[in-house]
Amino acid sequence: MLFNSLEFLIFLLIVFLLYWFVFCGRRWQNLLVVVASYVFYGWWDWRFLLLIALTSLCSYGSGRFLEHYEGQRRKQQLISALNIVLNLGILGVFKYYNFFVENLDALFGTIGWHLDWGTMNIILPVGISFYTFQALSYTIDVYKKKLPATHDIVEFFAYISFFPQLVAGPIERATNLLPQFQRQRHFDYAKAVDGMRQMLWGFLKKMVVADNCATVVNDFYPQYSELPGITLLLLGILFTIQVYCDFSGYSDIAIGCARLFGFNLMRNFNIPFFSRSVPEFWRHWHISLTTWFRDYVFFPLGGSRCSRWKTVRNVYIVWGISGLWHGANWTFVCWGLIHATLLVIYTLLGINTKYKNTVAYDRYLPSIKETLQMVLTFLLFAMSMIVFRAENMGQAVDYLTVMVTNKFFDATMLQGKQPLCFALLLLSVEWLQRDKLHALQFTDIKPFKYRFVRWSVYYVILLVIFKYAGSSQTFVYFQF
Repeated sequence: MLFNSLEFLIFLLIVFLLYWFVFCGRRWQNLLVVVASYVFYGWWDWRFLLLIALTSLCSYGSGRFLEHYEGQRRKQQLISALNIVLNLGILGVFKYYNFFVENLDALFGTIGWHLDWGTMNIILPVGISFYTFQALSYTIDVYKKKLPATHDIVEFFAYISFFPQLVAGPIERATNLLPQFQRQRHFDYAKAVDGMRQMLWGFLKKMVVADNCATVVNDFYPQYSELPGITLLLLGILFTIQVYCDFSGYSDIAIGCARLFGFNLMRNFNIPFFSRSVPEFWRHWHISLTTWFRDYVFFPLGGSRCSRWKTVRNVYIVWGISGLWHGANWTFVCWGLIHATLLVIYTLLGINTKYKNTVAYDRYLPSIKETLQMVLTFLLFAMSMIVFRAENMGQAVDYLTVMVTNKFFDATMLQGKQPLCFALLLLSVEWLQRDKLHALQFTDIKPFKYRFVRWSVYYVILLVIFKYAGSSQTFVYFQF
């Protein structure tokens, strides 16, 4: 069930009415969340429900066993390890089995051996990477005594399967989301209205900007060898904008939807295209994943509190895994290693500045230096996204080679100008609202303190969505 579908809007209305007007108690609301989430997830394929139920049951059981064996650290280590291996094993089979079989066969083929391991026709369950990491965080946090194990299996199943963020995040921590299922919720009109505003902005991002960019990229990318360099660069930029508006649009819809039911999800994007360096960019892009890898992989490896070269090693390990998390393809691994290299360069040059203020804080426009920094950061990311978009490494290298050698400044075949204009308008609004949690978070200052002005903005956005929405595309990160 896609967010940008009539089925979801009907589903959301029904669940909302039942949640607040029929199932008024906390336990009944949690049960409704589980049922609604399983209907939502099973809409794609009912067989997916077996995996998420298994993941939820094993992780819930691991928490109970960790509590039972309190003080017996070796047994707790074994329990945690078994659950982690089980969850990663499920993820590995469904997402990476064919990838590793094909690569092992190719590796042994270089010395004349051929493995008699056949690939399998496996359907990749939607969102498996997201809910697996969410389940792992619970087990690890209970083991580290960051939160007690929950005894209520319904609230735990609701935490793992919460439908707004189930298939593409944000990847919530048990320390944040699980306690919200453990306390009574009351309808907050202001919170719900703000959630609907954020959802509206997410729909605009997805349906007008991302889907129109996707149409251009999908139409012209296959014929890249015949296009001039400037067009290929623009296609790379459009794909970068597509991924941002698609994924951050999903996050806005998910966060806003959760607020309708009284839940606060973590912010997943914080105006990343206005970052002044690559390190700052990665503090603002897919925040729930980058902080997950930081806390559960980078820090346990020693983080940056070790020698310089061990820190470099840790960065490459984390970003290699992060790239592989995105998909079973060497292009994703290479993409991750590209960003590891950029982060290492920034660190070794001593320009890994952790900016405390939003760019151009208390100013309408950035300085020349800030502008150049933001442009450089964006272009570095856009170039890496060309590798991300490629079907294989050969195509990625070929695309970049053609881009710099094939009549770079020939603009006669320039494509995608309309979606680029949509993107610039959207980013302009985000620039003006860069100190807010989302672009439609209005304050009580003129002119937005007047209801007429606010509703005029809503109607204009709805009109733009209905008039300029691109052909419906599935969300990019559903494949991850």
